[in-house]
Amino acid sequence: MSELVARTGRHQQRYDAGCRLIAGCIPYRFRCSEGSNGNKSEKIVEVLMINSTSGPGLLFPKGGWENDETVEEAAAREALEEAGIRGELMHFLGHYHFKSKTLQDEFSTEGRCRAAMFALLVKEELTSWPEQSRRVRTWVTIPEAVQCCRHSWIHEALENGFNKWCDDGMVRTMKAANNQWDACDGDNNTN
Repeated sequence: MSELVARTGRHQQRYDAGCRLIAGCIPYRFRCSEGSNGNKSEKIVEVLMINSTSGPGLLFPKGGWENDETVEEAAAREALEEAGIRGELMHFLGHYHFKSKTLQDEFSTEGRCRAAMFALLVKEELTSWPEQSRRVRTWVTIPEAVQCCRHSWIHEALENGFNKWCDDGMVRTMKAANNQWDACDGDNNTN
């Protein structure tokens, strides 16, 4: 059983103009494919997806951004809680707006959400994590991920955020951890 505990409740949840603020990531790793003669031939990017607890399809780790953490800390926390992974945030992928049918509350009566999404290079996969009894993690290629995204905004983050970043050479854009950077200044900007 995991000694880590997932945060629950909404008492520290951040909102902006009736919009619930979400932080999440697209976890990735590199896998070498083998050529016909057994030699390693090319690096393949795989992304880690988790099952949804509310229906079919797969998602990326994400959840509420709370008052006592930066947006980067929230994204890393959600990756740990939901997928049991640790890594390094490499790039801000943008903000993605969506409407939650299940997470409406007094501060976001229409269920409006704005997710700040990051690319997270996975460095460690835990054998035990807070939501392991509710979540199954699956490594997939990017084309496979495109096919199994549960929501259109997740598909958009993958295609317009992560894929674009991959095509641009996967340059690290995150500032050093001791510099504060608010990823919520502007929509879909990489600063």
